[in-house]
Amino acid sequence: MKTISRRTTLLAALATTALTLLAPMGATAQEDPQPSRTLLATWGGFEPQAVFVPAGGGGSPEFTSTKILEPMLEADDELNFEPVLATAVTPSEDFMSYTITIREGVTWHDGTPFTTDDVVFNAMEYWKGVVASAAFQFLTGAEATGENEVTLTFSQPTPEFFLKSALVRVLVIPKHIYEGTEFATNEANNAPIGTGPFVFEEWVRGSHIEYSKNENYWADGQPYADGLIIRYWRDPSSRTAAFEAGEVDIGVYNPIPAADIDRLGAMDEFATSTGGYLTSAWASTIEFNSRNPIVSEVPVRQAIMHAIDKAFIADVIYSGKAVPGTSFVSSSNSKFYSDDVPQYAYDPELAAQMLDEAGYPVGDDGTRFSIELVAAGWFEENAQIGQYVKQALGDIGIEANLNVPDRPSSFRTIYGEYAYDIALSNHSAPAELVPVQTNFVTTSGILKGVPFRNASGYSNPELDAIVENLTSETDEAVRAELAHEMQTILAEDLPITILVEHTSTTVASADVKGYDHLANILANSWAGLWIDESE
Repeated sequence: MKTISRRTTLLAALATTALTLLAPMGATAQEDPQPSRTLLATWGGFEPQAVFVPAGGGGSPEFTSTKILEPMLEADDELNFEPVLATAVTPSEDFMSYTITIREGVTWHDGTPFTTDDVVFNAMEYWKGVVASAAFQFLTGAEATGENEVTLTFSQPTPEFFLKSALVRVLVIPKHIYEGTEFATNEANNAPIGTGPFVFEEWVRGSHIEYSKNENYWADGQPYADGLIIRYWRDPSSRTAAFEAGEVDIGVYNPIPAADIDRLGAMDEFATSTGGYLTSAWASTIEFNSRNPIVSEVPVRQAIMHAIDKAFIADVIYSGKAVPGTSFVSSSNSKFYSDDVPQYAYDPELAAQMLDEAGYPVGDDGTRFSIELVAAGWFEENAQIGQYVKQALGDIGIEANLNVPDRPSSFRTIYGEYAYDIALSNHSAPAELVPVQTNFVTTSGILKGVPFRNASGYSNPELDAIVENLTSETDEAVRAELAHEMQTILAEDLPITILVEHTSTTVASADVKGYDHLANILANSWAGLWIDESE
């Protein structure tokens, strides 16, 4: 069996010294990467709604866009920052400004030079205005202060971990393509022009997205692969057959059924890896609509959590490739996670008792009340979780009307219409909590129609203040304490929490190399991946 094991050392914090690195991320020292044929890839989800979604849009467009568009920084699997389009990001002593040194000699795919003008435009118009990243909430200016330098100024101190983590997440888009346009509807979103290692060629909907090699990529010798094709199959078993037929080289985020992961992983022709998901911790979540009666009541939410056997979901629905959640933050987040919060052990009898005490006894028809239960259509396991939760709630007298909409309808139902009492969904969270994860629970995260934000309508001034402090506190130990306080509040109020944390797995042919050191394989550019054709 060929298995690439995840490194066990996770740094509690990133280095807080100025980033001044010259070499791009690439293959590990033990490898001798060679040019190789086109890489055939897939993933465990569905097709994206667009190749690139400027305001975000979940893992699917993140996967497709990050092979074309690049961030300023990257992180490795020990949470060290690495250079991409920035070779240095240096804070002032008071953390009120940062100087970004951009990489020289970079061009966009259409031949236009990448300059400081692009960075200024991105900072003020895109990162602050469209992505609305909290790291840029207090950005007051962006100015080219040298031929290859941009200085960002802030109205309050901005923690280094906070800003650099944001510079890993936000992509850099071309000013000459997006300036003066409506970002969300720009035609370039389905045919992006970037600086990355791969150039968009075509999207055959229902089948694949094809990329060619960027012959003018700034990293010498990269990308190693001659091109990239991301293929889509709705049925995970079809992906298994594609692996065995040699029609796909690598699949990320549990691309095939759990039993097949174990079976293929035991064969010499394949390798499996749980590395590459450090800054993309996927989880299955449950959230309660705070706008609606009954489920807006905290005792009812707490009772419902006692009625759900998270271990069953992990062991049966995910075939052991998940673990029960214990907080709003995943346990893999060594920087901010705390399990010293209220827990809800599986206890249906206690759940029933709590509902009686909350004023919802079983009626003559054998039910206490009915709710609308929505299982989001991003992943097939959500439908199975929905069936289980429906049964579990029925066992304590709650009638659940289960709806399993397709992906577009799920966006509309959960984030557009708020047409649910309980939603079963997912999120992927980086190490930094703000804003990706905190957007699910802050008042500012309530943006109707915007996916993967606060759909529950939960609004708590105390929690909002904690998150606001996280954006300005430069002492990392104090930031960790604030994060723990936030988790305690959310564990008590339960607007949203994690049911199970996914054990994400990459499946690849044994000859695919260069992915074992990545922190986020889904969002990495894949410039350093290659196929050892000598094997």
